[in-house]
Formats: sequence, C-alpha cells, structure tokens
Amino acid sequence: MAESLHARYMKADAARRAHGETCTRCSPDARCADGQRLYESFERLQDVYLARQKEQRG
Repeated sequence: MAESLHARYMKADAARRAHGETCTRCSPDARCADGQRLYESFERLQDVYLARQKEQRG
C-alpha cells in the first residue's frame, strides 16, 4: 500500500529536524546542500498537504 501524504510529510519533517540537530553547517539563516534539499522536500509536501486539507474543508 502506498504511503499516505501525511506520513510522507511527517517523515520529511523528521528528516529535516534530525539533520538540523546534527549538522554543524546549518543554521536558522543558512543551510548546507543536504539541509536545503531536506527543507525543500518538507516544504513541498507541507504545501501539498495543507492545500488538500483546505480543499477538503471546502
């Protein structure tokens, strides 16, 4: 069975946070290449998830 959008969104958030806790090159104002990739993935999934929630609510 395919993973739900919510599950992928939460996994992306967990990966982004875990990276931020261990990466010495990432800060709130700047990210390393891996940190930027993880953040962008999280951001895309968040945008899609929130848009679907809004759509479902009418």
